[in-house]
Amino acid sequence: MTVVYGKFEMPEKIAVEEKKSSTFSRFVAEPFERGFGHTIGNSLRRMLLSSLEAPAIISVTIEGVPHEYTAISGVIEDMTNIILNLKGALLRKIVTEEQKALRAPRILSKILNVTREDLEKNEGQVKVTLKDLIDFSDFEVFNPDHHILTVTKPLTKRIDLKIAIGRGYVPSERHVIFDRMVDEILIDSSFSPVKMVNYYVENTRVGQDTDYDRLILEVTTDGRVTAEEALSFATQIGIRHYEVFNKLQKQTLIFEQEEELEDSDRDEVMQKLVLRISEIELSVRSTNCLNGAEIEFIGELVTRAESEMLKFRNFGKKSLNEIKAKLTEMELHLGMDLTKYGITRENVREVIIAYIESQEEKDES
Repeated sequence: MTVVYGKFEMPEKIAVEEKKSSTFSRFVAEPFERGFGHTIGNSLRRMLLSSLEAPAIISVTIEGVPHEYTAISGVIEDMTNIILNLKGALLRKIVTEEQKALRAPRILSKILNVTREDLEKNEGQVKVTLKDLIDFSDFEVFNPDHHILTVTKPLTKRIDLKIAIGRGYVPSERHVIFDRMVDEILIDSSFSPVKMVNYYVENTRVGQDTDYDRLILEVTTDGRVTAEEALSFATQIGIRHYEVFNKLQKQTLIFEQEEELEDSDRDEVMQKLVLRISEIELSVRSTNCLNGAEIEFIGELVTRAESEMLKFRNFGKKSLNEIKAKLTEMELHLGMDLTKYGITRENVREVIIAYIESQEEKDES
């Protein structure tokens, strides 16, 4: 059963108004119904700041150093300053679904060996940076020249860094480490790759009305993800959380449109929707999966959500990405709202067949 609701003004695409670098972007979306700018903007801001994951150092063990208030012979910085420097490490590691085990904390060990010759070459002071302690094969280091400590005497020490993947900011006392060593020093960890998020809501015009919302979202990251990636990740997290509430759905909402579409506009879209899956260039695997799900037309495909597609038998991320890329070429996407064309999930095949028959009648006449 469907229930008809009045029209909601909603943005159809998002614009990148300003992009100073890969770490900062200003996004603009309009129009929203009055009040929805704050609803969407505030929720995205909270998710961007608290929910994105990245690696961070959670503990350090230095040979011969029992606690964080110790001075190290031959090192200018004391342990308190060294720990502060370690907090500034920017690490990145993409963990795929096939590599879930790699989410467990990793211990990276390094023997720091500074000889008298090293000191003579560097005027008596050897500066140890992040790249000297972390192997690039394990994690991608975004600030390899970040200063950690300065050695002034010949020195050989083992340094163990424990790195974990997490979210937000976690103080040292909240780290759960089951195999903690005696001399292991826990560190407050800032996992979030997002440094700052600001959002603004301005008035915008729709027709003669000027009280609709224009949402401006400014995202600044530390470089481990781009601003676009950060916004995409936060959006996917939000959608995932809303899915559980959608399980209560007993009636489907369709929304009225104030203006009827021009026939030519509708025909342009319908000509894409009535294409059969066999008429577009997909791999045999993807085509067979869609046939098994009894999806014959593009119109039937675009009404499906991504999460629903992944439930099909033998349908994986590779097939999903292939289909999304193909739909993007056609200026379509999964989860489309086709109600403005008089199409719902329930009647899509019926409308498509009726459209095909009407076109055949026109051709015959």
